[in-house]
Amino acid sequence: MNLWVLHKRPSGMVEPYELMRLREEARALDIRFEAVALEEIDLIVSRGGRRSIRRCGAEVELPDVLLPRTGSGTDYFSLAILRQLEHLGVAVVNPSSAIEAVKDKLYAHQILAQSNLPIPRTMLVRFPVDPHLVAQQIGFPCVIKLLVGSYGDGVVLSRDPASFRDLMELVSGLDRSQSLILQQYIGTRPGKDLRVWVIGSQVIGAMLRSSTDGSFKANISRGGDGQAFPLNPELERLARDSAAALNLDIAGVDLLFDRDGYSICEVNSAPGFQGFETATGLNVARLVLEHCRSKLQLSPPKLACVF
Repeated sequence: MNLWVLHKRPSGMVEPYELMRLREEARALDIRFEAVALEEIDLIVSRGGRRSIRRCGAEVELPDVLLPRTGSGTDYFSLAILRQLEHLGVAVVNPSSAIEAVKDKLYAHQILAQSNLPIPRTMLVRFPVDPHLVAQQIGFPCVIKLLVGSYGDGVVLSRDPASFRDLMELVSGLDRSQSLILQQYIGTRPGKDLRVWVIGSQVIGAMLRSSTDGSFKANISRGGDGQAFPLNPELERLARDSAAALNLDIAGVDLLFDRDGYSICEVNSAPGFQGFETATGLNVARLVLEHCRSKLQLSPPKLACVF
């Protein structure tokens, strides 16, 4: 199997952990592995079929499987590449439509709500924001999020109407065209949440993430602590159903502890797994690659000419 992992070129010299691990396990599985930066790709829309993708300016053999690792950083150019490769018969894991949906946090929650899955009460707002309406519909404290973001960036907790009003004045002074989503604060276990990994409709494990600095955000990338968490039927069902509703083959599902069980905080299409592998002892990289190989066996034949 020829596998491309599509990623954004890292700002530093050190290869991201996930790429390093995928490369390592691909070698053990005898998979031809190439880490392909978005910046290396040119796309030509023509009748040239599989010659419509250039890498570093040259025609190249296209992969059997593409594993996108762009996540919330997926932009229009990234999606265009994924769509072209899908049309050319390359098995793309996850599909472009799922990545596009998950990138938009509001749209993802709309899909989850339509599937009758438990989510925090969510509200889309634009300026000027009416604090009284927020108090009635969401309540305080409330969580303020940008529509796109990852690793806990662009997420703020507003504890009361006064601090909310001050924050809205600041944001509106910077960019009044910005749309935000507000969410009900689930504070049953402050500073703690669960990251659950789903691969091919199977829940492979869960990790309890705990803030170590008093923040309500427990992301490992922000210094949070990770520990293996035992699976249970409700947790597994919610994680599986969330991934299925969003059409994700590979998903990182973040669950909040609610009084009645769990509430779905977020779903990620390209979750990091350094902390997860350390906490659980699971070989996530190998499981991802094995799933990619299984998708190749189910994918339709490659097309000789599409455009």
